[in-house]
Amino acid sequence: MIYNLSEGNSLLGNYMAELRDVETQRDPMRFRLNMERIAEIIGYEISKSLPYKSVKVETPLGISEERVLKEQPVLVTILRAGLAMHSGLMRCYDRAESAFVSAYRKHLTPEEFEIYVEYMAAPNLDGRIWILSDPMLATGNSMNTVYDALVKVGIPKKIYVVTALSTYQAIERVKNHFPPNTVIYTAAIDEELTAQAYIVPGLGDAGDLAFGVKV
Repeated sequence: MIYNLSEGNSLLGNYMAELRDVETQRDPMRFRLNMERIAEIIGYEISKSLPYKSVKVETPLGISEERVLKEQPVLVTILRAGLAMHSGLMRCYDRAESAFVSAYRKHLTPEEFEIYVEYMAAPNLDGRIWILSDPMLATGNSMNTVYDALVKVGIPKKIYVVTALSTYQAIERVKNHFPPNTVIYTAAIDEELTAQAYIVPGLGDAGDLAFGVKV
């Protein structure tokens, strides 16, 4: 299942416009804030399909019955670019555990690269709901490589993929690689992917814009 949230009108349009704007991108804090906002909105949308249970809560004047999450998801983030989205998701799921995976491109030629996972720190992942975030889903290769690393230590019950910007090519690649019940949420989808695997019109390098240019 794919949810492209740009198909309807919402505040996501404001946040995506600022993410893409070259002038606004001069402010890293603003860039991170907009990534956080997008993730928080998507986190809320995901919450509608999670399992719930009824609990009784004592108020100063009586007892109220409320619906609360039956279980907490695991928030899985791809370093370093995914940290801002992770912050937004944490505001929705403030009792969730987190997993962090470092994945990077190693260029073989200007147009060819391989994805390497360098580091992973995770709680128990087996039989749990994963919310896996990365701001850019360009080729899908990083996401698939991270998934392969994660399932070596635990098999998920369900996966939600969260991204700000995707391509159709990457979405298809992830759909074909992940379990059939995976749900992908994206704030926008762009048509073009260059030979160097950059999204056009895109927004640039999300990690560099949020945290500084790599050397």
